[in-house]
Amino acid sequence: MSRRVLVIGLDSASPDLVFDRFAGSMPNTNSMAKRGVYGEMRSCDPPITIPAWTVMATSKSPGKLGLYGFRYRKGNSYTEFSIASSQSVRERAVWDILGDAGKQSCLIGVTPSYPPVPVNGWLVSGFITPSAEKGYTYPPELKKEIEALVGEYKFDVEFRTEEREKLLDQIYDMTERRYKLIRHLLTNKPWDFFMFVEIGLDRIHHAFWKYFDKEHHLYQSGSKFERVVEDYYHYWDEKIGEILSLVGDDTTVLVTSDHGAKRMKGCFCVNEWLIKEGYLKLKGSVKKFTPPQKANIDWGKSRAWGWGGYYARIFLNVKGREEQGVIDPEDYESARDELIDSIKRIRGPEGEKWDTKVFRPEDIYDECNGSYPDLMVYFDDLSWRSAGTMGHDTLYLPENDIGPDDAVHAQDGMFLLYDPKRDYGCKRIRTSIFDIAPTILRLMGENVPNDMRGKVIEGAH
Repeated sequence: MSRRVLVIGLDSASPDLVFDRFAGSMPNTNSMAKRGVYGEMRSCDPPITIPAWTVMATSKSPGKLGLYGFRYRKGNSYTEFSIASSQSVRERAVWDILGDAGKQSCLIGVTPSYPPVPVNGWLVSGFITPSAEKGYTYPPELKKEIEALVGEYKFDVEFRTEEREKLLDQIYDMTERRYKLIRHLLTNKPWDFFMFVEIGLDRIHHAFWKYFDKEHHLYQSGSKFERVVEDYYHYWDEKIGEILSLVGDDTTVLVTSDHGAKRMKGCFCVNEWLIKEGYLKLKGSVKKFTPPQKANIDWGKSRAWGWGGYYARIFLNVKGREEQGVIDPEDYESARDELIDSIKRIRGPEGEKWDTKVFRPEDIYDECNGSYPDLMVYFDDLSWRSAGTMGHDTLYLPENDIGPDDAVHAQDGMFLLYDPKRDYGCKRIRTSIFDIAPTILRLMGENVPNDMRGKVIEGAH
């Protein structure tokens, strides 16, 4: 039987916090879990916001989508890159399939959705929207309706700042405006499928993790920010309770995140390491915190360079591909193998062994489209962020190189499937981010396309 479906997207919500550590502060969510199917949801590789939400909506791999993070390299340029957008997505999402079946969708903040694209229903773009001065809705006239409701709509906050109190106020202000919009569209628009994503939780993690996690290397005992993370989880649990009362018993609810979160142990300076190992050559010294696109790199003598982020993207300098390539194409695989072996030997600042994972894109994706790197690296299983900047006198930084940041992305996000008219039996299972789209379609009485990678979540038949 076809059901309406509501997806509550909490960016980076962590299963161990939702279902365990903060369970007492999330009574509505855990009450749903007692009648639902819930647990850990394996994210994609890489577990980064833009590819992850798109993987969830399409059940296609980042390689198939050609999305490997926020940025993508322009052609084979050493220095030029662009930001992923809605125009980067070529695969059909669940709302496209539902639209073909005559079903209406309402989408808020599901990235990447700027510039706004036509849907059978309503769309409000997500956090990569440049500003509220731009057109950020479909249909375009929805923007005036939003402004009359909440004033200037807020897409995101600048979370890498030392002004924590100001940031906290901004996060709650942004969230309150978004929630007011959610309530308005839930109750005033006809819809069969409704999905929203709240970015505030991700920002709370990155800015306030060290204040509650006693194992964080920068933990501050007795801070006035000690309960910020738990309080925000509780805040959203209250909102979830209100939403349930609005949608009634004819709606199946999915609460999900795109990936999880965990404490950041520090930053590893990937380009400093490449310089030290002789892979990257400079023409003289560089100032501290210089990104590779602004450094005076001797490309004619360099074999590899890297991008920073929650994981590292490493590019080889190949003859016939890059303008000043030095690696012969026939030596490409041996050069990659050599680099992989070297990376896996990297140890921590105290000589501790790391659980570093290095991937060749073609080994983990069914196909590789777009601007994919030659290697993808998770330093110590993502616990150490990759610092792309140069000019440091060390390979290890205690904090992020581009602004304060306490947390990194974890591979396991969370999911919860709840139907008020059905008792699933409080099953805690593991599932995959690829399974969300097929599950939505099955719940809504639609066939699951054969080219979707995932399967329908256990019990959602």
